[in-house]
Amino acid sequence: MRLSALHILPRRTRKTIEEVDTVGPDPVAAMANLSPAMQGSPKTVHGRFRHKLKIPKIPGFKRRPRIPKPSTTCIVESNPPPTEVVLDFLENLKENRLVEACQQLLLREDQLFGQETMTAEGLGWVCNEDKEDTLQKDYETLLLHLWMAVHATFSSTPSGQHIEILRSAVETITLQEEKDQQWEGRPKGRSKAPVWRPHQCRRTHDNLLKRIVESRMRNAAVEEDNVSVSSADNLSTSMKREICRMGKCLKEDVLRVARDVRDCYPPDFDVCNLYMRLYHQMFSARLTELARSGLDVDDCNYLLCWVNDYYPNDILNHKDLEGHINIESLGTLLSEKDLTTVEEQYLLQKESKVRTWLSNALSKEEEGWLSGKSPELIDGYCFSPLAIDVIQAVDGSMREARTILGSEAKAQRILCQLDSFLISYKKSLEEFVKRRRENTQAVVKANLVSIEQFRDFIVRREVSISEEIQTSCMSTMADLRDCGYGYFTSPIHEELRMQYRRLWTQAWFTGGQMVLDDLLGTLDRHMQQFTDLKPICMEELLGRLHMEMMVEYVKRMMKRKMRLKDKEQQEAAAKLLADSSKLSTYFTEAGSKRSWLSKVLPKIAEVVRLQDPGSIQLEIVTLARDYPDLSWRQISALLFLKANLSMADVDGIKKSLEENRPTVNSSNTNPPFFSKVPAVKTWYMPS
Repeated sequence: MRLSALHILPRRTRKTIEEVDTVGPDPVAAMANLSPAMQGSPKTVHGRFRHKLKIPKIPGFKRRPRIPKPSTTCIVESNPPPTEVVLDFLENLKENRLVEACQQLLLREDQLFGQETMTAEGLGWVCNEDKEDTLQKDYETLLLHLWMAVHATFSSTPSGQHIEILRSAVETITLQEEKDQQWEGRPKGRSKAPVWRPHQCRRTHDNLLKRIVESRMRNAAVEEDNVSVSSADNLSTSMKREICRMGKCLKEDVLRVARDVRDCYPPDFDVCNLYMRLYHQMFSARLTELARSGLDVDDCNYLLCWVNDYYPNDILNHKDLEGHINIESLGTLLSEKDLTTVEEQYLLQKESKVRTWLSNALSKEEEGWLSGKSPELIDGYCFSPLAIDVIQAVDGSMREARTILGSEAKAQRILCQLDSFLISYKKSLEEFVKRRRENTQAVVKANLVSIEQFRDFIVRREVSISEEIQTSCMSTMADLRDCGYGYFTSPIHEELRMQYRRLWTQAWFTGGQMVLDDLLGTLDRHMQQFTDLKPICMEELLGRLHMEMMVEYVKRMMKRKMRLKDKEQQEAAAKLLADSSKLSTYFTEAGSKRSWLSKVLPKIAEVVRLQDPGSIQLEIVTLARDYPDLSWRQISALLFLKANLSMADVDGIKKSLEENRPTVNSSNTNPPFFSKVPAVKTWYMPS
């Protein structure tokens, strides 16, 4: 940038010699009109001109004779007094003493334009045209040095000398602004201000900073790669290198302003915010051009990284800028429309990439299933890498999208690909299970591990996943689990079906047949095939078997094939408690975590044991409180066992339950159970 474009003072037209000679100088008036800073002591302060005032003779007043001081010849010769060096205007400029040079010009300006006299037109000022032209040229020279000092703000490594010169330049700007205001506030009717007033140094300074910033950012954009970006950055395109260079220049410059330049300016300049705003506007304008130019995938990603990550986190929130810049006033680097367009481009390509990754992972898994080979064993358990590969791809893409887009909500779209993948995965697994290949059992065991890993991933991200995506994913996961675990539990229950039918029969009641012992023996034999099933899957399998056997047990009880008299009810209750203890002990020792199931049969046994209708009524209400999914059909089937209850007793129990249902439902803490038990379709109560 050339300094010739800076503010140049206008030339004033000279008056004729006759016009100047019409008025004479008035020294008293000139002294009276000096600026306060220039009046007073005749001593030179930082190069100010000396002014000696002659004291007029006063009648009757005599000067007191000076008393000669004793001779100090030896002292003078050995310690001569320091000689005060007075620099003129040009010498001050040479020494970069801009404030002192400015004060000298202000004094000369006060002297030239402070000579008030009476002219034919009235009271006014006259001045020497040659001196005025000389003063104007000196102002131009001063301003040139002034703008050179400001222009050199970033031209070299900060040093004490450079900082002092800049501080002197800023103080000079302040002095010139004050003088502009003095001339602006002069009384009406006075003569015109000098042609160079107002200097408007503050406005020129701000315009100069704008041109400096524009120049530095343009130069940074076109610098050679090896100058501004190290080879370690590995930036593959010219657009990436340009953005990186501009961003690096911006960061280094605003940090220099905050660390060094800021102290050279008074608070009213707000220099940190001024520079930050100028750099922000320049960077924003260039990024907007690039965003609208049609970016490829990599360039789009890199631009978004700067907009949503590097710029706000590494620059705006830098600790050295804290408290010095107003981030909210800056706005965003890209407009909402441009940002949305670029972000949509990024999301579309990222979704496509993730979709391809997941499809390839599933295809590779299916190839292994169809090859006839059993999956690998890790620590003695069947294992599939499918879930790990898919979760890494999805989670990595989510983290990248969250960083690049600066928003968790926007990154949620990546999870939609996981939902679609799980649906495809479920279809593939269901089709494979139907074929019953030799390796099916091992494949299902390995995939149960993957299914549990997928479920754990979704559950752990419950807070960050939108409700819609979570509901869809968990529904698909439930189907996948049913497919996998059902492959093993269905054959077991099929074999146990004949033994289930013996429950709650006369043979079971009399104890002539150890029905439950036979059931558990058959179950234990089947469980031996799961030694290579991972413990977390084994736990879920046992929990399902525990639940399903309890459901079958209660289902047989409610078939209404038995009616118990008073004593028989006591015996049946004891039988229930014994069976409950056996089931609970077996499954707890095997590894089931559904301990709440062990309380179901004892609560039912209490209803069977009681004889008093009022006590039965209270116990039914308690049972409904603990298990809100308990229906009236199931309750009536349970009451059917008690031969001593009349229809009036049953109606009273039903009425009491209906009255207490609203308060009962609010205190439930148990998972659903009775909703899994089929209810009888008709109500029949013999008289």
